[in-house]
Amino acid sequence: MEHEQLTLGIGTRLQHTQFGPGVIAGVKYATYIISFINHGIKEIDKTDPQLDEIIPENVTAEVETVSETEKSLLKILRLWGDVTEKVPLGDRWTGGTLLLQPADSSLKPKEIPVEIFFHKIVMLRDRLRVLEQQINAHKKLSDEDKVNLQQYITRIYGSLTTFNVLFKNKEQWFIGEKGGKEE
Repeated sequence: MEHEQLTLGIGTRLQHTQFGPGVIAGVKYATYIISFINHGIKEIDKTDPQLDEIIPENVTAEVETVSETEKSLLKILRLWGDVTEKVPLGDRWTGGTLLLQPADSSLKPKEIPVEIFFHKIVMLRDRLRVLEQQINAHKKLSDEDKVNLQQYITRIYGSLTTFNVLFKNKEQWFIGEKGGKEE
């Protein structure tokens, strides 16, 4: 292969004199990991003279790029995983402290940085969303059971609307049964 072909990417179709047609499944510093149709997966040196790129004749724009694949994967992870979105804290709270003062003045108050408290609120919201999605996708729950469980989740969101004051963007607020009005 020529020197310019040392940077072929995953999905590139190749022809090897000994192993026949294959597709690059992985790229290392000096080698390709190639899945050959008749010989399985082999690790081949990038400079192997028996290796030639197969130039496809009819390439369409419908081929999914790595960045599109990454976007799809991230969307799936957000839906079904424990991945939290980046949610900005309201500017006036940045660097602030949450103070929990006991009624008994002989007891020491508890200080929590607002950023840490806010992060926990966002994690709670994200986990409620995952729970909601798992309920909706559950195969054994009846539609009636799903509706009943959804009503509880909606009420939980309603109970959490007090914390909307912490969010910078209104579209990230908790919304309960009242349709987004802060309590």
